This record gives sequence, structure tokens and C-alpha cells, in this order.
Amino acid sequence: PARTETRFVPTALQLAGALDLPAGSCTFEESTCGFESVFEFLPWILNEEGHYIYVDTSFAKEGEKAVLLSPDLQAEEWSCLRLVYQITTSSGSLSDPSRLNLYMRFEDENFDRLLWSAKEPSDSWLIASLDLRNSSKKFKILIEGVLGHGNTTSIAVFEIKMTTGYCIECDFEANHLCGFVNHWNPNVNWFVGGGNVRSSHSILPQDHTFKTELGHYMYVDSMYVKHFQEVAQLISPMTTAPMSGCLSFYYQLQQGNDNIFSVYTRDAAGLYEEIWKVGDPGAAGWNLAEVEFSAPYPMQVIFEVAFNGPKGGYVALDDISFSPVHCQNQTERPFSALEASCNFEEDLCNFYQDKEDSGWTRVKVKPNMFQAGDHTSGLGYFLLANTKFTSHPGYIGRLYGPSLPGNLQYCLRFYYAIYGFFKMSDTLAVYIFEENHVVQDKIWSVLESPRGVWMQAEITFKKPMRTKVVFMSLCKSLWDCGLVALDDITVELGSCLSPEKLLPPPGECTFEQDECIFTQERRNRSSWQRRRGETPTSYTGPKGDHTTGVGYYMYIEASHLVYGQKARLSSRPLRGVPGKQCLTFFYHMYGAGTGLLNVYLKKEGDSEESLLWRRRGEQSISWLRALIEYSCERQHQIIFEAIRGMSLRSDTAIDDVKFQAGSCAEMEDQSQQSSGYSEDLNEIEY
Repeated sequence: PARTETRFVPTALQLAGALDLPAGSCTFEESTCGFESVFEFLPWILNEEGHYIYVDTSFAKEGEKAVLLSPDLQAEEWSCLRLVYQITTSSGSLSDPSRLNLYMRFEDENFDRLLWSAKEPSDSWLIASLDLRNSSKKFKILIEGVLGHGNTTSIAVFEIKMTTGYCIECDFEANHLCGFVNHWNPNVNWFVGGGNVRSSHSILPQDHTFKTELGHYMYVDSMYVKHFQEVAQLISPMTTAPMSGCLSFYYQLQQGNDNIFSVYTRDAAGLYEEIWKVGDPGAAGWNLAEVEFSAPYPMQVIFEVAFNGPKGGYVALDDISFSPVHCQNQTERPFSALEASCNFEEDLCNFYQDKEDSGWTRVKVKPNMFQAGDHTSGLGYFLLANTKFTSHPGYIGRLYGPSLPGNLQYCLRFYYAIYGFFKMSDTLAVYIFEENHVVQDKIWSVLESPRGVWMQAEITFKKPMRTKVVFMSLCKSLWDCGLVALDDITVELGSCLSPEKLLPPPGECTFEQDECIFTQERRNRSSWQRRRGETPTSYTGPKGDHTTGVGYYMYIEASHLVYGQKARLSSRPLRGVPGKQCLTFFYHMYGAGTGLLNVYLKKEGDSEESLLWRRRGEQSISWLRALIEYSCERQHQIIFEAIRGMSLRSDTAIDDVKFQAGSCAEMEDQSQQSSGYSEDLNEIEY
């Protein structure tokens, strides 16, 4: 058959009952259904004949953007947002592509969350499917088109539809097939069956949804098989939110056939895993299949038919649905990554040590000028190995993590700092301990790194068996025993390098790429500088950043300012929202001549700024965490102001700025807040 058959391209996306569309949906027939263009940007233009909205280079320049804002929406139940779109560009202009971005704007947050982004041009429309978790919060959807390079570039949106249910569900009645695609193969493919167009071989069944010949389903037929081992694949949209439960579907097999019908999951890295395979052919009619489906990170479901004999026969599929409840009464709780994480503020969480050998001690260091504190806040607890005279040659301290289920991909992140030791290599190593047969697999060990700086390590791993992560600190000879510190261990499902983990959350700035939402009125040697590593003057400033130990932070270089001179870093205008906001950041004020660090709130229309937070003078050799709670219903800016102190040893730095909705008490126990500094400077509490 001709290739076009398998691409299911409708001429126009006519939806039945376009008038009674659910909220948050639009087919752009006569209007934009309550979606409105945002005044500050270009308008989206409605093309009534083609039933779409567009922005293109006929009226706009490269880099300009059009923003469409939905009415107030709510997803009380799990919903699926589908967007049918197309980006076209003149050939050869791949340097700076056009982008289509979709954001969610919650009513109590002053930053928009990026849900999805696309930049690939195509010669026909494409469909994006996005899962929206159920939430009682009201939100708006923003559709943003940013024009790229090229003299004939356009971005069009044909349809947006928000329906209750999961994006991997489908009854194959709508002509966009819920975003399922057939992996094109010259000989065997999945086709849409049913409808009143009867195909030539009338052995095909009635559909399952409506139980009539008018309904639709998907089928594969062996009529066109040229060779054995031909495979047809029907691929679901990628899940975009974690889900776990029961996937069910109806299937029908022609009796006495030679094919294998199976279901796989495939993650973003392309790893396949079989989750179901047809056993006996079942009854002649539609059979129900139920399979446990867990997608803690983005996955596709693939329905595959492989032909392995001359009697091929057909396979039909219909009514895929998902329920967040396990198929059978399974009592096993789903694994929560939080159980395998710990910041050691309260206790060891689910970590433990061998009874006879407790090489790791939970310690706390008050802010001082000699010994760094913990990574979490600069004021809390962390683990220290080889303390309290446990340092005898060949000494080993082992810290065991909780048991992790097999066959899942994990991202392990932690912070470590090394003090002393002439030879640093192997002073700290991470092993994977397979539980059923006692195999230890070393997956990471420390190499040379700056001493006394909290460094971030991240490791992705996947094992078939249940495993434990073991942190091992080693002291080889009595003459060379230093200290090894460990803090903020987190385990997440999925790869450390997956795209959704690499996107910084909205309202968060680590200064790794740029200055994010911050700007300065003037830029010269005496303004805030972005830097990595140590500052040029000794006995002042940080040795490394707070994010990874080797990344970037913002600081003032005291040698370029005079006493009392100010440097100001301002956020872009932030949207006013009802309710409390919590601003957290880390600050570094080390050096005998340190001046002031102030944080101001400037409301739109006010000439005065109000002081939210202040620190004066030297605070600690550590990065300390600050929490600031404020509320502002008007548009406003947050300003960080550093004032140089008495001497050159006055480098002040900030890093890891984060805006969150809600009160700071919800984020944290208040007792951890930074308030002044301790008199007794060099004290370790056990």
C-alpha cells in the first residue's frame, strides 16, 4: 500500500461536536474559544478557512514571540492535554529554529512552568500529548510561539484539547488516534479498521467500543508480509508525568495464526522491556488483557506484532485504558525515591551501619571561620567518617542505603567533602550491593578534587536484582587519614541526564548557564560578577559554588570597590500573586572585612524599597541558607544589594536562588534558619 495510508493524515481536523468542547479546548473554527493573545507580545492570527491560528514572518521578525493565554482551568481529575501543531521553515535555516512552548501558570505561583517545547519543523501536522496530574489549583495554559531564523517561517496550532483521562488511553475513534503512531514499515503496518468503509477481506471484526461496524479499531494483517520476522509497531505517546497502575486493552487474534503479539515499554534512552505477551489465542471475539504498568519516568507503550510463519493472520486492538489501581489486589507499595534520600538533619533516615563498626558519625558544626558546616543549610548535620580516633590502618567505614527494587533506572546524587589525605583517590567509594548473591560492584570513587569543598557527584545505574547503595570510606595507613564528609543524598527514578531533569525548575537560578532572571543597571568591574572556583583574594570568598562545588556563583570582588560602595542585582518584574511566597538562597560572607548583604522588595509604582533581610559582617566559611517569607499582590522585583566592607577581605557571594509558592515553614523546620553567628567558632557537636 502507498505510504500515505499509514500516516493517518486528515485534511482538516474536524472534531465531532466542536461546539460543546471541554474547557481548555479549541479547534479555532470561528474563534479562539476564550484563549486571548497577551497584549505585550505579537498576536496569534486566526485563519478561519483553515481552522488554525498562526504566527509567521509575514508580520513578525526573528526572536519575536506571540503568547496565547487560556481562560482559568482546573484539572480535578487526571487530564490529557493534546496539541496539534506544525512548525515550518525555509530549508537550511537550522541555526536558530522556531520554538513552540507550552506553559502552565498556577494562580499562586509567580513563575510559569514549562510543560513542553518543540522546535522540529515538519511537512505535516504533529500531535503532542501531555499528562496533567489532578490538582485542585486553578491554572492557565500559555501557548508561546517564538520565531526563529529564516525568511519564511511559521508556527501554526490547529487544535488544543483538554480531556479527562490518561494520554496513553485510546478508543481510536478520533482521527488523530490520541497521538499513537505506526512505526512505518514497507510491508506490515498497523491500520485503522472499521468505520463504514469495509475493507476487501470482510473477515475483520466489528470494533469493541461501539460493538458495530461503524466503530474503529487498529489492526495488522499478514496479507502484505514478504518475509518472516516482519514486525509492526504501534507506539503510544511518551508519558509526561509519573504513573503506576493497570493498563488494559482488548485484542482479537485470527485463530490458528503464526504471529506473536506482545507489549513493551520503551524509555527515553531507547531501552525496551517486555511487559506482556499473548499466551493462548483466547476466544474468537475480543479478549481483555490487563498488565501492570509503571512509568516513574517518561515511557512509551509499544504494541508489537511479529510474523513468524506462513499462516500470518490478523491481530486487532481496541480500547486501551489505564487505571491508577493495581490490576490484581497487589499489596506491594510503590517505591518512593524519598525513602532512599537523606539530608541527615533529623537522623540517618533509612541508612544504617554495621553493628560493630560505626565509622560514620552524624555531626554539626556551628558557623565559624575554619571548619565548613553541612551542605543542606550550612547550619545543620552531615556525616563524617574517621572521626573520634577510629582511624587505624586499613580502617573501613560502610554506610548502607535502603533496599531498591530491581529493573528500574536510578539517579543517585550526593555531596562529599574531603579534608587532609595526601592521596585522595579511593578515600570515598560507592558500591552497589546485590542482595541475593553478595556481589559488590564499585560504581564510583573519588579522584583528585579540591579539598574542603562540598562537591556534587551523580551516578545513573540500573540492575536486574534488588540492590543497596553502600558508601565506603577507607583509611589505608595511619599516617594518611583525613576526614570524609557526606551530605544530601538523593535518589530519583530515571537517568540523571534525562531532559526533564536538566530543565531548571521555574523560579530557580543556580547561575550555571547565565544570570537567569537577574539584571544589573550597570556592568563594570564593581558590579556583581559571575564566577567559578576561588575568588582572587585569599582569606575571603568561597572556594567553590554551592550547586556542585565546581559551578558558578555571583559575587562582588572587593578589590574593585571602595568602602561602602554598593552592587545591586535585580530580578525581572515578578507577577504579583495572592498568598505567601518563600525565597531561599545561599550566601557566603567570609573575610575579616566583610560588609553588608541586603535583600529588598520593590513594588511596582512605589519609589521606596522595603528591606526583607540583612546580614552584616563575617558570617562563616560555609555557604549558609537564608529563607525569606513575603507576600505581594502587585508586580514587584527582588533586589540583592552587597555593600563592600572595611578591607579587601570583603568578597560576598550568593548562589542557588529559589522562589516557591507557600510559606517557608512548609518548606522547612524554622529552627534551621540563619540568625547571626556563634561566638564559639570552632566547635563540632557529636
